[in-house]
Amino acid sequence: MTHYFQFLAHQLKGWPQQNYYLFFFSLGCQVMTLVSSPITPLTLLTFVGTTLGVLCVLAINAAKSVNGFLGIVSALCFIVTGFAAKNYLSIFEQIAYVATLDIPVLISASWNVNMASKIRKFTGRSWVIAIVSTVAVYLLSGWAIGAFTDDPRPWVDAISFAISLAAGIICFLRFNNQYVWWIASGLAQMVLWFISFRQGSATLAMFINSSVYLANDVLAFTISPWYNEKERQRVIKQETAYAASLESNN
Repeated sequence: MTHYFQFLAHQLKGWPQQNYYLFFFSLGCQVMTLVSSPITPLTLLTFVGTTLGVLCVLAINAAKSVNGFLGIVSALCFIVTGFAAKNYLSIFEQIAYVATLDIPVLISASWNVNMASKIRKFTGRSWVIAIVSTVAVYLLSGWAIGAFTDDPRPWVDAISFAISLAAGIICFLRFNNQYVWWIASGLAQMVLWFISFRQGSATLAMFINSSVYLANDVLAFTISPWYNEKERQRVIKQETAYAASLESNN
């Protein structure tokens, strides 16, 4: 167990510097948002969720599997926030993240080991399957959530859910094309939470969080191991050296 926690701590190191800059920028924005309005249990929970959520997506950007723990805790916070705002599909979105990203990462030893070396790209067939599946989930979820709940924004909620669900699955399958979906997801979530804020159903923190996610996704195309071959080789070398050091200590 001690070795495992050392492994998780190691996963927070060696990220591109831009990732750390983005995290501290996000943290500053969230602190200002928190203290600029009445502090309640919901705003505190949202603050914790957004802070850990940003760390989670930055970990994915850096091809580090610590996102499993970070994702589960932030998802629990966002589920409460989504329920309070009546954005019910955002709840299922978080459950989908836990199911497709966080739990599999925690229980899959092979996913955790030198993940940067396992990155792959879509084929033409993969593109078709991913796009058709996203549209199908959007239509089905939008209809269902509008018909069976009092969600005031069913179709906006649905587009965010459908894109995010597809992105989570694509990420777990280690395709770098996930970031096309993550960018679309960030835009959809910004729209969803801005509308929710304007209608008095949510705090501005969730909109800020979505905008930071979007910045992270754009950043991924330049410095992330998912796209940057030089950075990928650096991470592979780093992880290989770390694994060798563990073996020598044992």
